[in-house]
Amino acid sequence: MADSELQIARQSASLRIQVEDRIRQAIANGRFKPGQRLVERELCEMIGVGRTSVREALRQLEAEGLITSYPHKGPVVSTITYDEAAQLYTVRALLESFAGQQFAENGTYEDMATLQAAVTEFEAAAESGVGSRLIEAKNAFYDCLMDGSKNVFVRQMLTSLHNRINLLRMTTMTQPGRLRHSIAEIKEIADAIIQRNGPRAAAACKHHIDMAAKVALAYLRDNPPADPTQG
Repeated sequence: MADSELQIARQSASLRIQVEDRIRQAIANGRFKPGQRLVERELCEMIGVGRTSVREALRQLEAEGLITSYPHKGPVVSTITYDEAAQLYTVRALLESFAGQQFAENGTYEDMATLQAAVTEFEAAAESGVGSRLIEAKNAFYDCLMDGSKNVFVRQMLTSLHNRINLLRMTTMTQPGRLRHSIAEIKEIADAIIQRNGPRAAAACKHHIDMAAKVALAYLRDNPPADPTQG
């Protein structure tokens, strides 16, 4: 039976890309959880497309690290271990600090207006309590940060990291008290950028990632992922 939340319109963007986006979003907002098996037939029914489109989308998401395929089990939503998460957040802090500083120094006034709008939307999404809106708003903020840095290679590397960290984002943002702190941290980043204070923007970005890492690593320490090859 087709699922209205996952259904897509057959229009401009290629069907495969639309299917990728739907599955990627479903993983980011926790609908498909780490370790969950993804059955092609069920995905076809939920999204309302043929098996070829689903298979191609799963192949791309596997290349991004969001999905892992196992013999005799097929595609499974990837899990992240404590050590992997620690490494991801360390590299992300370095790259986003650089992106924030570059944005402060090179961003246009239009970039900054877009960034401010993204912060406002993130606050509104937090107040709404709608998980999917929250993830979209947070991703929009990071898109602005990457665009404002004016560095295509930073965008490519951060996009790859964000795809993996999306496996944890909904979990970390919903930990008690984290969302309130996250809003304050993002406001500090935006304010530093708008003031064109590069070092302050870099420090604010690093602080934000360090705090997110602290929550994520504490969660993974207490809730280590199950072996996806079992069961």
